[in-house]
Amino acid sequence: MRFAAALISVLALLGWSASPAAAQSILRDAETEALLHDMAEPLIAASGLEPENVDIVLVNDMSVNAFVAGGQAVYVNAGLINEADTAEEVQGVIAHELGHVTGGHAVLRPGASAASNISILSLLLGAAAAAAGSAEAGLGVMMAGQQAAMGKFLAYTRSQEASADAAGAEYLSQAGISGRGSIEFFKKLQNLEFRHGYRPQEGDEFFSTHPLTGDRIQTLQDTYQKDPAWDKPADAAMQKRFVRMKAKLFGYLAEPRLVFREYPTTVNTVPARYARAYAYHRENQFEKASAEVAALVETDPDDPYFLEMQGQILLESGQPKKALEPLRKATQETGNQPLIATLFGHALIATEDRANHDEARRVLKAAVVRDRENPFAWYQLGVIYAQDNDMPRAYLASAEQQALSGRMAEALRSAQAAEAGLPEYSADWLRAQDIEMQARAELERRAERR
Repeated sequence: MRFAAALISVLALLGWSASPAAAQSILRDAETEALLHDMAEPLIAASGLEPENVDIVLVNDMSVNAFVAGGQAVYVNAGLINEADTAEEVQGVIAHELGHVTGGHAVLRPGASAASNISILSLLLGAAAAAAGSAEAGLGVMMAGQQAAMGKFLAYTRSQEASADAAGAEYLSQAGISGRGSIEFFKKLQNLEFRHGYRPQEGDEFFSTHPLTGDRIQTLQDTYQKDPAWDKPADAAMQKRFVRMKAKLFGYLAEPRLVFREYPTTVNTVPARYARAYAYHRENQFEKASAEVAALVETDPDDPYFLEMQGQILLESGQPKKALEPLRKATQETGNQPLIATLFGHALIATEDRANHDEARRVLKAAVVRDRENPFAWYQLGVIYAQDNDMPRAYLASAEQQALSGRMAEALRSAQAAEAGLPEYSADWLRAQDIEMQARAELERRAERR
């Protein structure tokens, strides 16, 4: 398994592959993405959206949150996964966020627009009153206007949340998934509120962006308990995968001392070994990490994610030749999953054996065809092209990687260098032109904002 964390402008090479997303730090991992896809697929189908057009994105943020930000992507914080105990709880959150997507709540913001209009109008009227000689009256107009604007905006966002709750309940019902998980997660949110000292007071509902949690629980529980899926047993296989993924994520993100406290060496379940393997790996205790992964592989020699992690540890401990066998098998077992294939391509290059170049080029080209938003794959492909003295395509791969990482000035120069050496009007030449235009447009926008 290979986790990767990346900021828009930073390519992180520690395990996870990089991905851009609006100033967020994104976590990418083949096993995790496969599970989130499988958890969301029936809900996406129930929502009327096309599953291949919707992304469930894991964010490197330990706060308990999920959100949409335009388009058909649902962002789920790592902290939410850590707080949840079941796959059904996360599915309840995903269903709610899909309600925001289908409702167009991240794009259509008439409530926010109206609030903005009221706010601006109040400032203009307040300034006029002050100019007429009544500063006190002017301040009063402004404050009243701001309160009206906030009230209108909050009422609109509460309406959005209630709408998303109702849509999420409908999607869970159509997918045949019990609402128990949704209720349990809302109760967790309520407990977090209590833990932080919040107790609902009379009138609070008028000053919140969300309906009060207790009210949401009551409304949803009434809805869910009438649904035929309420008493349906949870998907045992899905839950098993979720517990394993949650431990894996905790091992990657939490301080090692916390990982070892949560998963002591006296516990030798798959989730415990997974978490400890990552904690040892992060502390550069390669022998202990390798022992944990070897025990995992022994339980299932064909599990591609165990093999992926085994290969990663070997590669990052300076043994790329030994990493080839488990990574090749992991790539084959997953049908050339792009993130795993990228790690395999990296290992082939790291052997410094030119006999591996053809395979590395083939593997990496297949990876970027299936996942173009992977800067590390483009970087590795550029390394291969450069070592084979195919500099125009090396420049093109660099331009792809730099554009994805937000380094537009470098992307512009690389795209121009690629154009100069590629056959005119070839597919690669046209792609270099596209990146050049994209980079120029972004640089101009940045200049205008200064």
